[in-house]
Amino acid sequence: AIVDAFAIRDPDADPVTDKKGNVLPDPDLRDNENVPLPAVPVTYESDVDARLETIEYRSAIDDYMTAEVLPYVPDAWVDHDKTKIGYEIPLTRHFYTYTPPRPLDEIDAEIKQLEAEIQDLLAEVTE
Repeated sequence: AIVDAFAIRDPDADPVTDKKGNVLPDPDLRDNENVPLPAVPVTYESDVDARLETIEYRSAIDDYMTAEVLPYVPDAWVDHDKTKIGYEIPLTRHFYTYTPPRPLDEIDAEIKQLEAEIQDLLAEVTE
């Protein structure tokens, strides 16, 4: 907390490394990406990590990083230990039906009617 209050981030500074020289990740720069999955079906494995071991999934992630991320953030990397398979099912895209809002004239008329009712009620209370 004290470091956050008094430290100033220098974007031109060298990356922070551990004793072995490995670059330490900056948690403030951590991000998630939705990567399109390959057309290969996922086979059920009791070990969750084994589901991502196929070469198709690893190459899909690496290809996505090469094409979409690394041109903009050249020092980004994927932590495959935290990679998860997930599916997005856009229910609203398939089942939502648009209902247009009421016309403004109708809304204005309702507001004026409610204002008149409120004025009548206030007049009854103040009498």
